[in-house]
Amino acid sequence: MTLATDTRADQVADKLEERELDQLLVNDLINVRWLTGFTGTNGLALVGRDLKLFVTDFRYVEQARAQVPDSFEHARGKQELSEEAIKRMSGRVGYDDVHMTVRQFNKLREAVPEGVELVPAGGVVEELRAVKDAREVEAIRAAAALADEVFAEIAERGLVGRTEHEVAVDAEIGFRRRGAAGPSFSPIVASGPHGALPHAVPRQVPIEADTLVVVDMGCVLDGYSSDCTRTYATGEGLSDEMRSVYDLVLRAQLAALDAVRAGVGGRSVDSVARDLIGSEGRADQFGHGLGHGVGLDIHEDPRLSQSVSDKPLAAGNVVTVEPGVYVPGAFGVRIEDLVVVTDDRPEILTSFTKELTVVG
Repeated sequence: MTLATDTRADQVADKLEERELDQLLVNDLINVRWLTGFTGTNGLALVGRDLKLFVTDFRYVEQARAQVPDSFEHARGKQELSEEAIKRMSGRVGYDDVHMTVRQFNKLREAVPEGVELVPAGGVVEELRAVKDAREVEAIRAAAALADEVFAEIAERGLVGRTEHEVAVDAEIGFRRRGAAGPSFSPIVASGPHGALPHAVPRQVPIEADTLVVVDMGCVLDGYSSDCTRTYATGEGLSDEMRSVYDLVLRAQLAALDAVRAGVGGRSVDSVARDLIGSEGRADQFGHGLGHGVGLDIHEDPRLSQSVSDKPLAAGNVVTVEPGVYVPGAFGVRIEDLVVVTDDRPEILTSFTKELTVVG
């Protein structure tokens, strides 16, 4: 997938002017990839209005020539790449205080030439990454469609008698067999009482009949991630409470989806689902945020949560909408879609049915 890296470097330069910075040192590899297209494991960039410098080591020189556009000046450094970037620093230089370690910062501070002022500037690239362009949305859409196929395959193969671990491994194989680089995170397969753990780790325990199974998974395709959760039934003999909670979570998810649009705050969208679940006396059983951004990273900005400011969503954000109810010692239900924020109703990228699906 070809990235619009020239445009992105200019966008960064515009942000630097807003913050009264002359340059930005970008060393987080996901941010480096977004900015330059480089997919190796050792690279950094130093960018400003009149400078686009990319640095890597001997192992990746040829790869960088193929991936990083000629508008960037290419430099080869030792494995400690900042030495090359430091030579070109001038003025007020932003550094990524979110990802840079204390050790890295101390070495940088000791080495910068006189007259260079280091300024914390974490979040510059992440803010830009949060709004996806059409090519990025297409990549995420393809990753979501691939995951839909694996969800359907799980339903076809059945769950009862198979272990949670077996199902999770089969999902990972299904991703790779269809061309994905792999899962975007370790798949969650959690049945019965284990489903009450939002981040449950699949066990070597057979899945029983007449219970609920939470399956949360996604894949990486062309560098971009997908994320989706469905809760399956393993028989018709579910308890009334299980069916009632499933219906509640589905109603909360649909209501929150209806609220997702540009200009609405992430906290406000979260409140739509949270208030509905709370009205049924289950506020304490929905303890995580409603959703998060997805892109080159599986968790990125923006966030749909009570713990963040009510910053308005923007057209081009790609977010999850995933309310859940977790009944301790009994079961859990989570339903999650991946959506593109627009000025009107969101575009839902996941298509596997949200109706309660019985899988034997």
